[in-house]
Amino acid sequence: MTGTAGGAAAPQPSGTTAQPSGASGPTVADVLVLGGGPAGRALAAACAEAGLRTVLADPAPERAWTATYCAWPEELPPHLPATTVAARPAAVAVLPGGGRRALGPYAVLDTAGLRAHLDARLAGVTVLPGRAAADDVRPDGHRYRVRLHVPGDRGGDGGSSGTDADGTSGDGSGSSSSSSGSGGGGSDTAPGDDATQVVDAALVVDATGAPSRLRPGPAGGTEQTAWGVVVDERAAAPVVRPGEAVFMDWRSPGPHRPGWTDWPTFLYAVPYGDGTVLLEETSLARRPGLPLPELRDRLAARLAGAGVTVPDGAPVERVRFPVDTPRGPRHPVGFGAATPLVHPATGFSVAPALGLAPRLAAELARHLPHDPAAATTAARRLLWPRSARAVHRLRRHGLRTVLEMPPHLVPDFFDAFFAGRSGRAFLTGRDDLTGTLAGMAGVFRAAPPAVRTRMLRSAAAFHPNGR
Repeated sequence: MTGTAGGAAAPQPSGTTAQPSGASGPTVADVLVLGGGPAGRALAAACAEAGLRTVLADPAPERAWTATYCAWPEELPPHLPATTVAARPAAVAVLPGGGRRALGPYAVLDTAGLRAHLDARLAGVTVLPGRAAADDVRPDGHRYRVRLHVPGDRGGDGGSSGTDADGTSGDGSGSSSSSSGSGGGGSDTAPGDDATQVVDAALVVDATGAPSRLRPGPAGGTEQTAWGVVVDERAAAPVVRPGEAVFMDWRSPGPHRPGWTDWPTFLYAVPYGDGTVLLEETSLARRPGLPLPELRDRLAARLAGAGVTVPDGAPVERVRFPVDTPRGPRHPVGFGAATPLVHPATGFSVAPALGLAPRLAAELARHLPHDPAAATTAARRLLWPRSARAVHRLRRHGLRTVLEMPPHLVPDFFDAFFAGRSGRAFLTGRDDLTGTLAGMAGVFRAAPPAVRTRMLRSAAAFHPNGR
């Protein structure tokens, strides 16, 4: 779903914006947020509202968001206006044999509405075009000097699309971002050099998405991939009922074709609330990710078999993002998908980020600008308390369990996963250790013997102190 930018640049009140220090000097800030997707925008706005001089670096300040963002309603912060939610369908899972499991309420976010809501709060934020790589973040005494590469230059990481993202779609697509504010800042240029801007910041936040642009993961990691099309809800009726969202449909996409792998995929289908529906063939997790052309072909076969006609020129959504990112170092402070807040079983991270942003900003404001080290420690304690660390390890353990399972048993695993309501507890509550353990125990009780055996083998290799 394509969002649109929310309005013109708002005036920046004095006392909260970063301080430009001349045409050739750095922009001075208490907090520099790298990455302008939902998490980066929410945190930058909250930091400015807490009285911190805040800079938001966005590689494509005017680019509209196009990703699909979904959430479990209980994870959305209560202060979000109604304009940020496009639809509230009931989620269901469809099992390999055709049986259905009710999963409860679901929320499809309005991408344009969310963007407009966050943009309206950026009045106190200096928004600079640019991106930074790991080598561009340099300690400078007790502060940091960060070089931002202006879009279109030859420096930086060499990327061409400008997609520093901090959110995922319903199944995990990264999103580019735009802004409704602008700010000053020096430019370091010389004949033959690339254009850059420099920011002098007490603290840097990495909200560049997954994989983090500052901490790229190893090649060949575990990825969620998907290929989707957007069609009229009447055309989608054979695979998704009115008022529903299909969280996973594990029925086969059709007879196995030459060139297809044996790794199972499922259909994900969500209404946008405007009469259209996203239909997406999804590979939950695979190392490496299942190729997009195969997912495209599987989706075409599935929809043709179900009698769904996809019109020529239908909008397409492509998804690829890592789901096994370990927690990063203390600084830069990771936030959003770079934290990582991404749930390996859903790809969701936006709702937790929106909820944590004001709390994190309040913690940072207690220590900045005078004690960046204390602010960094406070941030880590807030984002990763003991319960959240334990849940993160258990979620990654669950991911490994699925990856190590023979492909033909994966649908049976999820049949057990959705057998009871305890499965939802595993999908929500990033620090709900009790609910996560109860969800995992419920899956084991409902699993057939072959799946239980694989789960026990995986449990024997579980390292409780892993990252």
